[in-house]
Amino acid sequence: MRTVVSSLPSHLGRYLDDNRERLVETTLDLLGFDTQNPPGETADLISWFAQSFDAAGFETARVAVDAAKPNLVATLPGASERTLLYVGHVDTVPFDATNWTYEPLGERVGDRLYGRGATDMKGPLAAMFVAALAYAETDTTPPVSLAFAVVSDEETGGSVGLPALVDGDYLTADACVIGETTCEAGRHSVTVADRGSIWLTLEARGTAAHGSRPMLGTNAIDRLYEAVTALRDRLGERPLDVDDEVRATIEESVDYYAPRMGEQAARVVFEYPTLNLGTFEGGEAINSVPERARARIDIRVSPGVDTRTVLEAIYSHLTTFDDVVVTESRWSLGTAVDPESPVVAATTSLAREVTGERVYRRSATGGGDAKRLREVGIPTIEFALGTDTAHAVDEYTTVDALTGNAFVYTALPYAFADRLD
Repeated sequence: MRTVVSSLPSHLGRYLDDNRERLVETTLDLLGFDTQNPPGETADLISWFAQSFDAAGFETARVAVDAAKPNLVATLPGASERTLLYVGHVDTVPFDATNWTYEPLGERVGDRLYGRGATDMKGPLAAMFVAALAYAETDTTPPVSLAFAVVSDEETGGSVGLPALVDGDYLTADACVIGETTCEAGRHSVTVADRGSIWLTLEARGTAAHGSRPMLGTNAIDRLYEAVTALRDRLGERPLDVDDEVRATIEESVDYYAPRMGEQAARVVFEYPTLNLGTFEGGEAINSVPERARARIDIRVSPGVDTRTVLEAIYSHLTTFDDVVVTESRWSLGTAVDPESPVVAATTSLAREVTGERVYRRSATGGGDAKRLREVGIPTIEFALGTDTAHAVDEYTTVDALTGNAFVYTALPYAFADRLD
């Protein structure tokens, strides 16, 4: 990774160079806290952050809907009233230590740091924290005000983490970067959009009969599976009406994902609705015609598409199946940030400068905390260098990735401010 960033004042660059080992040790410190979710008990690690930010002179506020899963907001005034927000979550997915070759609560081997959350996302969070210290410990007033939200309960999509901060009006910012790792198979990216979702529960009713005489009954499983299969085929024949404003993002997303899934599959992901049959339940015994069946399906649509029009088409199609009804429905719109906006342009430029490689501006295939922030009007991106090992056994990050992240996050206030009106 390159460590000379044009928009970064030289004294901050020297600080980061002098504190590389501190960055590594901070990452190991964070990995040492067991924050598997569930149960998601993060109070001790949030206290560590609160004490550390307090000691560095930040103003802090602890926000807890659930005492076991608190959140922290730390702020540092800047030279303008504009605010740049950094967000990182401290909870991790679970792990089985017996399957790991290395210590899941943190172990360094050469230039690799192993541990649950190393790349998702305690490593990037450590880099954000060191970026904050770079300003505080050099008495540097940032060109914009800085806010750091350290949140819980992200891995299970819970409401007591970032949503609690948003709903309580604790976050006000002109732009936000979330430290989710956005690298894959050696390619780097900034995530500027997410897809809309439709989650449906379908139920079918049939007529019970003995399994030896199935013609005397109506098989609810058969009926429901027929409906799901027909719906999948119907959606696959329905190209999405994508807003022109996100077309460039979709094209860049196809370029990004094509090496992994193939160009045709990548285009399908963004140009058609996708349907996944997540669960399917029904029947009571092998020798009985099932009277009831239930399926849960996950449908995704690209940013720039009105999810409601797709949902209406789904309901219309299901009316052709008299025995199948929708019993539960949840949906969301995809969200996107203008790829030429200040936070996107600044982060992309810095990431390109640090890595020396192309940085794609692309949509995520799913959605997360970024969606929630974009929905309330905060232009939000995801960016972090890391590895493809999130949620995997022997998850790790590298010293180079940590260093690159620290330089990007520290330089970002200047690069962002330079692009503001």
